[in-house]
Amino acid sequence: MRSISSKLILAFLSIGIASVAILFTTARSNTRSEFVRFLSDQTKKDIIEQLSIYHLKNGSWDGVERIFLLSKDPQQPGFGEIQPFQPFTLADENGNVIISNERYKVGDRVPESDLTLGVPITEDGKLIGILLPMRAPFEGKPREVEFIESTNRTLLYGALMAAIIALLLGIFLSRTLTRPIRELTRATHAVSQGDLSQQVPIRSNDELGELGKAFNKMSTELSRSVSARKQMTADIAHELRTPLSLILGHAEAVHDGVLPPTRENFEIIREEAARLEHLVNDLRILSLADAGELTISPQTIAPQRLLQEVAPLYQYQTQRKNITLELDITSHLPTIEVDPGRMTQVLTNILDNALHHTPEGGRIILGAKQVDDQIELSVQDTGPGLEAEDLDRIFERFYRTDSSRQREDGGSGLGLAIARSIVHAHGGQLSAETSTRLSPGSEAGIGLKITVTLPKKS
Repeated sequence: MRSISSKLILAFLSIGIASVAILFTTARSNTRSEFVRFLSDQTKKDIIEQLSIYHLKNGSWDGVERIFLLSKDPQQPGFGEIQPFQPFTLADENGNVIISNERYKVGDRVPESDLTLGVPITEDGKLIGILLPMRAPFEGKPREVEFIESTNRTLLYGALMAAIIALLLGIFLSRTLTRPIRELTRATHAVSQGDLSQQVPIRSNDELGELGKAFNKMSTELSRSVSARKQMTADIAHELRTPLSLILGHAEAVHDGVLPPTRENFEIIREEAARLEHLVNDLRILSLADAGELTISPQTIAPQRLLQEVAPLYQYQTQRKNITLELDITSHLPTIEVDPGRMTQVLTNILDNALHHTPEGGRIILGAKQVDDQIELSVQDTGPGLEAEDLDRIFERFYRTDSSRQREDGGSGLGLAIARSIVHAHGGQLSAETSTRLSPGSEAGIGLKITVTLPKKS
């Protein structure tokens, strides 16, 4: 298979040879024609000068044809140096032929159209004759022919040198242009064999540079995706193993008589089975969201109503931990078009996270406000907060931080990931930021604020 480098070399060479051939042919033709015209003009000038001298001496054109006859004999005096390389016709001031040639005979009347192409001969401002040059093949002197041939050889050598230069430039440019492609090809083969660390150098800002940047980004994202998939697989195995181990351990203990078949032991088995079912359901929701098959039934609803219906669900948990749950809702908000059930699931997942990390005596604020053409629903807590590098990653599946927000409860670790998938399915965005202290002078720790941004109903 012929490489793209070879094709480019052939293309450059073909273009170079074609261009040189055209230039050579044009220059050769123009050089010859211009030189012949120069000789013709010079000869006409000499003949007109000699004819003018003849008429001035003789007062008429009688016997003027001897100029052409004498010019062939270099021993004759007077006009022996005149050797025209093309025939001429001489007509008097009335257009009557004086010297004949193959086209006209003596006494013929030259057509007006041909007379306009002739060269007038004047004497004291008076027209005395017209010289009519006739086209004929070039038969120059040996030195003139040698000059034309020497010029043609020079043009030919220049054309050959230009073709060689075109070949060398074609090789250089083809290798320069295809170098990024070769690097991309090698990197692509390496990626196909499992080496996801491949990056190609970016040497330009043109289309090849953009292609290299796109490849590097794809390689980075692919490597991260594979790492995340491996980590998620390990996390799923871990999450499934924990409840399964407890269920299997207690069931075998009861079966073997190590543990009595009491209500408490069966309750442990039931709780772990429920936890396992919850994890499987979460994974199913995420798989549907990834496939774009998550069912959404949008309805028009007021943001304040959505928050007011969610807040009572956490009244018992907040009272038990002595946590204040507040609503901060801007009045007269426009409606939004969402699936109430799915959006309730988003808010409860966020609230579960906030409730778990907010210490006793802390506060959680459910907020809603309008920002430009969007509605922001927020959940703000007074927990320990997160480092800046963890803010964008808390929505990843099974992501854990090294801070006090590490998951220790029986949650699936998928709540915020599910919330993000549902919000994206509604055309919205989910973001997190470290919130400020909730009141001036408060010593409460800096918490976390998670914001759901949704378009208002048009």
